[in-house]
Amino acid sequence: MELARLGNSDLDISRIGLGAWAMGGKWQWGWGAQQDDDSIATIHHALSLGINWIDTAPVYGLGHSEEVVGKAIKSLSEKPLIFSKCGFNWSAQNNIEPCLKAASVKQEIENSLKRLQVETIDLYQIHWPNPAEDIEEAWQAMLELKQQGKIRYLGVSNHSIEQMQSLQKIAPINSMQPPYSLISRECETELLPYCQQHNAGVICYSPMGSGLLTGKMTAQRIAAMGDDDWRKKADDFNEPKLSHNLKIVAALQQVAEKHQVSAAEVAIAWTLKHPAITGAIVGMRSPEQADGVIKGASLNLDKQDIALIESV
Repeated sequence: MELARLGNSDLDISRIGLGAWAMGGKWQWGWGAQQDDDSIATIHHALSLGINWIDTAPVYGLGHSEEVVGKAIKSLSEKPLIFSKCGFNWSAQNNIEPCLKAASVKQEIENSLKRLQVETIDLYQIHWPNPAEDIEEAWQAMLELKQQGKIRYLGVSNHSIEQMQSLQKIAPINSMQPPYSLISRECETELLPYCQQHNAGVICYSPMGSGLLTGKMTAQRIAAMGDDDWRKKADDFNEPKLSHNLKIVAALQQVAEKHQVSAAEVAIAWTLKHPAITGAIVGMRSPEQADGVIKGASLNLDKQDIALIESV
């Protein structure tokens, strides 16, 4: 698989990375039940296809996603790059609270290293700028952790340009992680050009619109989702947005038929065509799902494809 340099770091990453959110299983913002054996098999299969990085976070499954990733990579002679995050704590009652205090960040990294069974996290990111007044404190703590060898590179997720500017006064931002897809294009206007200007890599999340752009989602399937799947309550999965989003999917399917790929792969390729995007985080829950998205890394959309998609 083609590799791309992540901004001003020395990390060469595959154009698609494995997103481990759903591997956390059941929790407040989960995707429903998930078997650990399936997750581990998916990780191993994705790596065999050329994917060389995994994006996870402590809050995914309240530690469980990181534990599963740790189990999957423990016995591998050649380990993938591991990207994780900080910014949330939870109580014994599983009540989640944002926290970016230095002491909390330093404790989070220790917990993550233990769950992941690694000595260093390749990219460590502030998950959300919340509380906003503490992001500089967290960034300073992350810089210290980098100097201690526990982090290789520093990144942010879901931050504004103004927030990034304040952090850059302390240490360079190696990577930014925004949502980006055909149904979430807000970052195109200012954020992506800013990252290009400052040589910050961009790894976008939800390139398939959290599954909505895969071609496998219908109004009936959404209605049948369990209440433990956060998407059932999301605006994009409900009217009035749903009908228009499914029109976009129909256009993706036309392009997919032309190239003999899946609609999901067209949706991923559409995000990767933007020059600011280094890689796309793609959620996978089974080896079959990995097989159904991998060509998105190499698919080249022509002008006719783009015109058809944009027309919707």
